[in-house]
Amino acid sequence: MKRALLIVLLMVMQWSASGQDISRQSERKKQIEEEISFINNQLKNLSSKQKASTAELTLIKKKVANRKKLINGMDAQIKTYNDQIYLKQKEIYRLHKELDTLEMYYNKLILNTYKNRNAKVWFMYILASENIGQGYRRFAYLKNLAGEVNRQGTKIKEKEKEIEDERARLAEILSETQKAKSERQAEYNKLVSEENASKKAIKTMAKTEKQYRAELQKKRQEVDKLNREIERILSKTIETQKKDNTKIDYALAKEFEKNKGKLPWPIKQGVVIEHFGINEHPVYKNLKLPQNNGVTFSTTRNATVYSVFDGVVKQIVVMPGYSQCVLVQHGTFFTFYCKLSKVKVKSGQKIKTGEAIGTLEEDGKNSSTFHFQIWKGTEKQNPENWIAGL
Repeated sequence: MKRALLIVLLMVMQWSASGQDISRQSERKKQIEEEISFINNQLKNLSSKQKASTAELTLIKKKVANRKKLINGMDAQIKTYNDQIYLKQKEIYRLHKELDTLEMYYNKLILNTYKNRNAKVWFMYILASENIGQGYRRFAYLKNLAGEVNRQGTKIKEKEKEIEDERARLAEILSETQKAKSERQAEYNKLVSEENASKKAIKTMAKTEKQYRAELQKKRQEVDKLNREIERILSKTIETQKKDNTKIDYALAKEFEKNKGKLPWPIKQGVVIEHFGINEHPVYKNLKLPQNNGVTFSTTRNATVYSVFDGVVKQIVVMPGYSQCVLVQHGTFFTFYCKLSKVKVKSGQKIKTGEAIGTLEEDGKNSSTFHFQIWKGTEKQNPENWIAGL
């Protein structure tokens, strides 16, 4: 009995764990599907100038990567379903064994009841007892025999119902598994199509290398100028604060650092199209993209930009290729928000986490680009290590 209970308990625990796995996988699947849908919109809204560009290729590759994650998640979900099928089949087998035992015991009870169906036989059976104790026990046995037959019959019906329910659930899981396999095949077909689109974009870009290199040179100059200006602003700000003995909010800086990896997104929705650091060009060999001291997002047209933490607006500057940029200080940390068409804050203003800083300029039919940086003093940080889920 103890062994049977232990087996049931282990099966219930396994079933519960697999159910949680499916729930997590479904939630992750939903998140990836939402991001793929967003990328599709961004691709659709690219301007004619942005077609066959690194922006388009980056979005396509991001979608391909997400599609692969989706397929991997589906594979894990199918495996979980298969595990559940195995557990259900095992449970049904166990219930059948219990039912066989109950039916065997029930048949014995029916046989005994039949043998003792005559009241005279019952009476003689009791009188033949060796002592009063044995006679009482025989009387109690015969008295409870009919009731036990009924109880055993009820148990058999309950067990049969339990098996029926388990079989129904097994059929549901089999159906869900087949559905998951069909969805997986559909996603794989989309993946093949997207990989072909990526190859097509690469082929098209390869024909315009000369034009792209000229555009890249202009962009590199804009990036270099931005990087130098930010470093100059930060150095001057820190130097001035030291000179004027300005009180630094070290408690705020400590709280900011505690939230590494947990800071909120500075925009509601977007996808990273340029990562931190120096990146290789996806098409042209031996060509490095400009140094990126932050991350660049593709997002919805005129999206609102929000502060990632409590702080003070230190400066608002205008930079070629980056429009208006807002520098916010958080103790010894700084965040920088670029490509704003409208600014909603003023220099010296205190702002809270999630407070609107401004709105982005439009750079596509229905899209915007946002550039974001984080600094610890004059030391640049990778925002992907700071923003939650980035």
